[in-house]
Amino acid sequence: MIDGKSVLALIPARAGSKGLPGKNVRMLCGKPLVAWSIASALKSRYVDEVVVSTDGEEIARVAEAHGARVPFRRPAELAGDTATTLSAVRHAFDYYAGLRRRFDILVLLEPTSPLREDDDIDLMLEQLVKNWEQFDAVISLGEVHEHPSIMKRLDGARMAPYCAELVQSTRRQETAPAYFPYGVAYIVKVPTLLGEETFYPRRCTYHLLKRYQSYEIDDLHDFVCVEAVMKHERKLA
Repeated sequence: MIDGKSVLALIPARAGSKGLPGKNVRMLCGKPLVAWSIASALKSRYVDEVVVSTDGEEIARVAEAHGARVPFRRPAELAGDTATTLSAVRHAFDYYAGLRRRFDILVLLEPTSPLREDDDIDLMLEQLVKNWEQFDAVISLGEVHEHPSIMKRLDGARMAPYCAELVQSTRRQETAPAYFPYGVAYIVKVPTLLGEETFYPRRCTYHLLKRYQSYEIDDLHDFVCVEAVMKHERKLA
């Protein structure tokens, strides 16, 4: 709890990954991938409950073994390729509504973004509470190094600008920085999330990540890169 406001940390971890099958329980530097997000949530001074939303029994067992609660299973219709994270969040809130329990703030942690600093979550929660009247969400952002102004698309046999309206520059220093919402944390007021149905509400601020945190795991190549970065940053064997 922070400033009298209750906080739920939710980690969505479905079993049916196509890009890297079994990625949520794949061992990363000595721990299953999902366990890194659980550990980050458990370190928070403010999070009241750490829950993993999954349809997979193996993921559930691993999550519980590492200290998270898995009080329900996500139904198949909310765990397919077309299911949204918001639908999983609504399902979790429906479960707690049945227990007559409510939360004021949601901390969504994507297991595919395990490169968190120990204080990222608490700094973001403090930022939101400090600016409670001004903002409804805090999103983690990392600067991208493949700038949108030089991105390309394929037009038949020709190459074309991906965003023709952006002024292209061959010098990175001449372009305004661009940022991507890496899944280190999405922290949103629950009424706003349910009302606007987005993790990017109108009144949204940001928490800037360090360069090494700007990775997400979608396939094996990403996994290998994150493993190497984690070993380097944390001096792991």
